Amino acid sequence: GGGTLDYVAAWFIKAGEYRQQSDARIGFVATNSITQGEQVAQLWPILFERHRLEIAFAHRTFAWGSDAKGSAQVHVVILGLDRRDRAPHTKGSKEKRLFDYPDIKGQPQESRPKAISPYLFDADGLSDPSMTVREESKPINDLKPLRFGNQPIDGGHYIFDEKERDDFLKAEPEAEAFLRPYIGAREFLQGGRRWILALHDAPPERLARLPNVKKRIASVRSYREASRRSLTRELALSPTRFAFPTIPDNPYLFIPGVSSERREYLPIGWLEPPIIPSNAALVLEDATLIDFAMLTSAMHNTWLRGIGGRLESRYRYSAGSVYNTFPMPPEDAGLEGLEPHARAILDARAAHPDATLADLYDPQAMPLDLRKAHRDLDRAVDRLYRRPGFTSSFDRLRHLFMLYDKMRSPLAARMKSAGRRR
Repeated sequence: GGGTLDYVAAWFIKAGEYRQQSDARIGFVATNSITQGEQVAQLWPILFERHRLEIAFAHRTFAWGSDAKGSAQVHVVILGLDRRDRAPHTKGSKEKRLFDYPDIKGQPQESRPKAISPYLFDADGLSDPSMTVREESKPINDLKPLRFGNQPIDGGHYIFDEKERDDFLKAEPEAEAFLRPYIGAREFLQGGRRWILALHDAPPERLARLPNVKKRIASVRSYREASRRSLTRELALSPTRFAFPTIPDNPYLFIPGVSSERREYLPIGWLEPPIIPSNAALVLEDATLIDFAMLTSAMHNTWLRGIGGRLESRYRYSAGSVYNTFPMPPEDAGLEGLEPHARAILDARAAHPDATLADLYDPQAMPLDLRKAHRDLDRAVDRLYRRPGFTSSFDRLRHLFMLYDKMRSPLAARMKSAGRRR
């Protein structure tokens, strides 16, 4: 059950098995993805718990390859693993070596932590240096629940591009009342328009007068009945309803499910009815300016980069592993002070009405007023967590892990207590 693990993970596991039969130490150059996102929780507990290993030394991400013109460079890490019961360097020493690359094409800076996290930061101070972030079914940070957008499971029969919509309405003009804008991550970030037949509340007497719509309903029923999944076959009994419907009645915060790794910030923003969000997005209903400020901040983007999954190289946002686990600042930190900064970002976006969000958040073309608004927000959010602020993304990530460790401790204690009662 490798899930989304990169192939290189198999070499680490094989080396761990080999080490049990020998006195070998382990060192690999590897893709940096196994120290980021969802792969960490899949791979590293096997190495730490089953094979009793620890990280003795590590090089954080750097560019590896030839400097010759046209040659490819890859971003890699170097990881050295050893038994927990053996000192990593000098006999009796518990010091580890961690190499950081402020310039991924430059020379490293070395530090000597007592422990190294599988996310490759100084783990000294964590209750468990090998801790990984677990997916949670609901927020453990007192945030409002985040919902997935709509998954029609319709075989494409309810979804229209602009020309298909126009042709459909020429044949059946009365269907316009049920065609609503349908937006996923691509449309939200890059523009473009799609529509979807939203029939969840359509009166049967209205549908009876729409033969082309009824043909679409019949096609969706047939598509679902032919599925191998029992849940989809059950949905065939109500073909006018989406699977796991999320159809907000009020403005809502839209979070793209996937975003380019080139962007410094994950672009999020408000949409409102009648727009229906697709399953390529997540939705926060009743969102406030404070919610927007926190989720668009460098702190939250650092958590996403460190904890979130990847689709190819793009960041994949997850409710379970990113949003539900994100450590918030103290309640009395003064979150209301973030509202003017949130408005400044929205105003800066509005000052460029012809630009898409992909245009605005292109790292080489980001407008100065928008960049300044984000920088001001980042400083304000950083100070809510720690008055002096932070010197780097790894500094932020380490601090967030300290807070996550504290969040997890009472949860673990309650789970252990519940297990004893059972």
